[in-house]
Amino acid sequence: MDLITREYKTITKITGPLLFLEDVPKASIGEMVTILLPDAKSRTGQVIEVSEKYTVIQVLETTVSMDVSGTSVRFSEYSAKLNLSLDMLGRRFNGIGEPIDNLPPIIPQIRGDIVGMPINPVARDNPSDFIQTGISTIDGLNTLVRGQKLPIFSGAGLPAKEIASQILRQAKVGGMEGRGFAVVFAAMGITFRDAAFFHEEFERSGALQNSVIFLNLADDPTIERLLTPRCALTTAEFLAFNHDMHVLVILTDMTNYCEALREIGAAREEIPGRRGYPGYMYTDLATIYERAGRIKGKKGSVTQLQILTMPDDDITHPIPDLTGYITEGQIVLSRELYRKGIYPPIDPLPSLSRLMNRGIGKEKTREDHRNVADQLYAAYAKGRDLRRLEAIVGEAGLSEMDKKFLKFAEEFENKFINQGNIERSIKDTLNLGWELFNILPKESLTRIRQEFVEKYYK
Repeated sequence: MDLITREYKTITKITGPLLFLEDVPKASIGEMVTILLPDAKSRTGQVIEVSEKYTVIQVLETTVSMDVSGTSVRFSEYSAKLNLSLDMLGRRFNGIGEPIDNLPPIIPQIRGDIVGMPINPVARDNPSDFIQTGISTIDGLNTLVRGQKLPIFSGAGLPAKEIASQILRQAKVGGMEGRGFAVVFAAMGITFRDAAFFHEEFERSGALQNSVIFLNLADDPTIERLLTPRCALTTAEFLAFNHDMHVLVILTDMTNYCEALREIGAAREEIPGRRGYPGYMYTDLATIYERAGRIKGKKGSVTQLQILTMPDDDITHPIPDLTGYITEGQIVLSRELYRKGIYPPIDPLPSLSRLMNRGIGKEKTREDHRNVADQLYAAYAKGRDLRRLEAIVGEAGLSEMDKKFLKFAEEFENKFINQGNIERSIKDTLNLGWELFNILPKESLTRIRQEFVEKYYK
């Protein structure tokens, strides 16, 4: 061992992406290491576990051609850091922050620790500014607020990436036009085809110059997936809190991230939790999701949209289940609506935005917004219930009022939810809601204040 560089050749075992070393004093969790191979090549790793006897290192690249006797590990005594600069805007990086766009490396203004810290609850400012996505089902019924974390629950084959790219093109912060708006996009375990799709969308929309892209492809090292969202959030925090920008972070696909977490847990021979996922997965996801928000005294903000694929469309699966606990609502995609040819196939009934009330109303969206959302939700829910009743008793067994609610549900799906790639302002969305209310008699609008009925109902 060299006392100056702290280099060790005490590897006892190599399991998957993990190295196990004995007798390494003063190693610390998160410390970066250089792994020196017998052929004089090197790879990067990170300390993930320390005990009295063993130190466990996760290799950030492949472990092929490593052997126990000929490989040594050099410890650096510093944690994983990312070069941060405003020059990152318009650039593409791999999952650990290395440029992949054939442009020079970033000259840092500062170097940020990628592990970061969740925002202190005492320092948090209340999210209160409306973010217009241009999608009626989100803006009208499940409003996204600046500083919120709102996941999109998708199923295999549903158009989650198309919805994400549409939000990416259309997102605007209400009343904040004078300040910078940026998008940080992080993809984990996606195919080359999906990566090409997102890159084309960025270029076509003109959003590329205000975006930072991190790509971890399906054939990239699994362990890299665990660092990708943290690199993206470190960048977002730098833009938001050092340069007063409003940053929208899109993370896709969190299911791939959790699968990587399970794979590493199995390699470490940990006792599995629900469905084989690590018992600490809730805590691990919280360290990512809780980095969204606003800080008192700072003008910038970090807003998160996480996309995850529900295995077997099961919303009770550990990944969506734990995500729903940590985040402030969810946008749920419906396979039934998708089969009807409706885009975006967002189902309003199981969807929820817990911070919606803070971002809507007079001087933010419009004074009738809350009442319109409540009435649309109630009328559509009643129409969906009547569909099941109609399947039992037939149309002849329904009253005239029931038939009007059935028609409302049909028109709501075809006109309000099914908007295609058209961008709608919040005013257009609310006006469309009032047009749909014309299907129903005035006295059935029980969720709307009378003054709004008199002003908007025609």
